[in-house]
Amino acid sequence: MIIASSSLVNGFLGSNFMGQALVLIQVVGSIVMIAAIIGKWKELKFVGMATRRFLRDFATCRDVLEYYLQRRPSARSGIEGIYKETCERLLKMLTPDVRSLLVGRESGGAAAALTAREIELVRGTCEHALDEEEIRVSHGMGIIATIVAVEPMLGLLGTVWGVLDAFAEMGTAGSANLATIAPSISAALVTTVVGLLVAIPGVICFNNLQAKVRSIDADINGFGDELMGRIACEFQGRGL
Repeated sequence: MIIASSSLVNGFLGSNFMGQALVLIQVVGSIVMIAAIIGKWKELKFVGMATRRFLRDFATCRDVLEYYLQRRPSARSGIEGIYKETCERLLKMLTPDVRSLLVGRESGGAAAALTAREIELVRGTCEHALDEEEIRVSHGMGIIATIVAVEPMLGLLGTVWGVLDAFAEMGTAGSANLATIAPSISAALVTTVVGLLVAIPGVICFNNLQAKVRSIDADINGFGDELMGRIACEFQGRGL
C-alpha cells in the first residue's frame, strides 16, 4: 500500500500539466461523489423507515380515511404525502353533506359513493403523486452515476495524452531506451489508476443505493395499488 501510494505521488509529480489537471479534476469528482453517496444513503434510510412505519400504521386502519382523519398527516412528500394528496382529492369529490359526515365520523358517512369517473380522477391524483415521489427518491443518483462513468474516461484520456507526449519526446530525441521513457509512461498511467480507484467503489455504492431505490419504489407502487383498490371497494357505488 505504501509503495503504491508512493508510486502514485511520484507519478503525479512527474506528470505534465494536463495529467496533473486531470488528476485534480478526478479528486474533486470523487469528493462530490462521496458527499452525494453519504447524503443519498441517509435520505434513503430515513425514507425507508418512514415508509415502513406508515404502511404498518395504515394496515391497522378500518377504512381508507381513518388515518387521515385521526392523524391529519402534514407531509408533502414521501408515502404519507401520496396518501394525503389522494385523500384530499377524494374528499373534494364528495358532496359537502357527506364530507361533513365522514369528517365527523358519523354513521351517515357510510353512504358516501363516487362514480367510476370520479374514482378515475382520484386515481390520477394518486398516480401523479406516485410519479413525483419516484422522481424525488431517485434524485441525486444521476450525479453519482455520471461521476462513476466519467472518472475512468478521464483517466484514459490522461493516459493516452501522456503516452503521446512520451512518444513525441522519443521522436525529438531521435532514440530512447526503456529507462528513458519509463518515467513518462508511469506518469501517464496515474490518471487511469486514480479513475479506477474512484469508479470501482463508486459502482458498488451506486448499485447498493439503486437497490434501495427500487425497494422503496416497489413499496410506494404497491401502496398506491392497495389504496386505490380500497377506495374502489369503499366508495364505488353510483352509476356513471
